[in-house]
Amino acid sequence: MFKSHVEALRRYARFSELYRQRDRACQRGITPLHPDPASWPSDRITLAWLGHSTVLLNVFGTWVITDPVLGRRVGLSIGPVQVGVRRLTPPALKVKELPPIDVVLLSHAHFDHLDLPTLRRLPRSAVVVTAANLGDLVTRFRDVRELGWSETTRVGEIEIEATPAKHWGARMLHDHHRGWGGYLMTVRGKRIFFAGDTAQTDALRPLAEGGPVDVALMPIGAYDPWIVNHCSPEEAWHMAAELGARAVVPIHHATFRLSREPMLEPLTRLRAAAGPQVDRVVGSALGESWTIPDRR
Repeated sequence: MFKSHVEALRRYARFSELYRQRDRACQRGITPLHPDPASWPSDRITLAWLGHSTVLLNVFGTWVITDPVLGRRVGLSIGPVQVGVRRLTPPALKVKELPPIDVVLLSHAHFDHLDLPTLRRLPRSAVVVTAANLGDLVTRFRDVRELGWSETTRVGEIEIEATPAKHWGARMLHDHHRGWGGYLMTVRGKRIFFAGDTAQTDALRPLAEGGPVDVALMPIGAYDPWIVNHCSPEEAWHMAAELGARAVVPIHHATFRLSREPMLEPLTRLRAAAGPQVDRVVGSALGESWTIPDRR
């Protein structure tokens, strides 16, 4: 077991060095915007992609954050030191710049989605909604709700339904009992879908029976060579279209080196897949604020 871990680390080191120069060139083309949540109206739904799968939302005055990961690395914490994958682009907001978070959505336990150093700095009063069997990882919070697929909970006005995904949930080598998935939030006639991590799947089609999704937060990166667990940009666009998504916010890209595709390729391919409907790709600039428009 020890030898296999050492060899895995060696492969990752070679892999990282191979792409280091390419990533540096791409980093120079990404300058995060700095959103101002204090200016967001509380009578609408406004959001900003902060990096990777972290999206901050003001949902009619309730502050929601998805898979908060705002540190310099993701991985194992050994005392005060965190060992793992280095962040390539800074988050659009630091933890101290966040508004008081009311709801945390955790899609699964992978280190790039459930980051304990970030979670430790969020209010203990936040309601944490997780996939099944993740509660033992977030015991510092007072209200933790584990949901299996199709189960629902309510936080204030927001109904939250756990949705299926084609992925896996183990954090370490032995905890394959942990769940994974996404979430559908419904409030005041608006529907917001957060896919979490998923490969291409038909399991989301039934969600469209409740009506079109106003905005879908769709993962578009880490597909090469992990296509069995992460959808391609084209597959993400197709799944969002099946949901009737009026707008798509691309997530899970341009933040960590998790796979082989060039850092800027996922967004380019997503826009190409959208074709003449490319204006439906919104909030794609890191830190860009976007508000769901009124529809009458």
